[in-house]
Amino acid sequence: MTTTTDAVPGPGPRSLARTRRRQAAARFWRQYRGHRAGLAGLVVLALIAVCALAAPWLVGADAQSVTAAPGSALESPSAAFPLGTDQFGRSLLALLVWGTRVSLTVGLLAAFLSVAIGTLVGITAGHFKGWYGNVVMRITDWFLVMPTLVLAIALATVLSRSVWTTILAIGVTTWPTTARLVRAQTLSVEARPYIERSRALGGGHRHIMSRHVLPNVMPLVLAQTTLVISTAILTEATLAFLGLGDPTIVSWGGLLQDAREAGAVSSGNWWYLAPPGLAIAVVALAFTLCGRTVESVLNPKLGVSR
Repeated sequence: MTTTTDAVPGPGPRSLARTRRRQAAARFWRQYRGHRAGLAGLVVLALIAVCALAAPWLVGADAQSVTAAPGSALESPSAAFPLGTDQFGRSLLALLVWGTRVSLTVGLLAAFLSVAIGTLVGITAGHFKGWYGNVVMRITDWFLVMPTLVLAIALATVLSRSVWTTILAIGVTTWPTTARLVRAQTLSVEARPYIERSRALGGGHRHIMSRHVLPNVMPLVLAQTTLVISTAILTEATLAFLGLGDPTIVSWGGLLQDAREAGAVSSGNWWYLAPPGLAIAVVALAFTLCGRTVESVLNPKLGVSR
């Protein structure tokens, strides 16, 4: 008499893929939190993000109103106005909180656009060698040698003054560095044996770039994104300081522009200049710390200090 036992099916490929992703994420976080500088930067960014999201409840929706300003012009810091007031009598603390929303939004969206363009250019230039790769990289080199700020100023001057113009101006002028890095990583990936096997089995260009190259360059893209965000925030502040931002919204660079127009430098109204300048520096430093830590975790050979 023979008995048969039903085989228990093992986990499917999707379940295995999810398990590997969870393990990779847990491993990444375990290594990331071992870097004190990166952890400090992440905490600072989390606090700033909470302030940006809760701005309507923290300072009120009418904090930007000129006609409903609660104080007099250029009051020094006091109990009622911890950071003083601007030239219209508005609370600088409230304006600083509102400016967080614009600066972070512009920085994130501009960095996403920049990295997306750079990733697309880098992967295609590394995959399609020959005349296409040469032409694309010569264009990239041209953008690299041109001053990024000058190109952004030119675009912001030609186009209408809005937040989307600022995002576009930053995104289309800061992608060459990402393209160079991604192209180098693409060339390294495509030299591996499994790419040859994929081609031999009939894998097309889109299959190789999307299923083999892109997953291998994504860690580099992630690290580059965190570094580009800080550059985007600084560029947005510079454009706003030069009067090329949207005059209808409040941003940290716009506050510096208003302080300059109000003569805060010559009159010694330091409270008008210091808070937005320090806010820009702190956020840029926090993103840089996070970016360097991500680079160190994904590529331990960099040897970034903990």
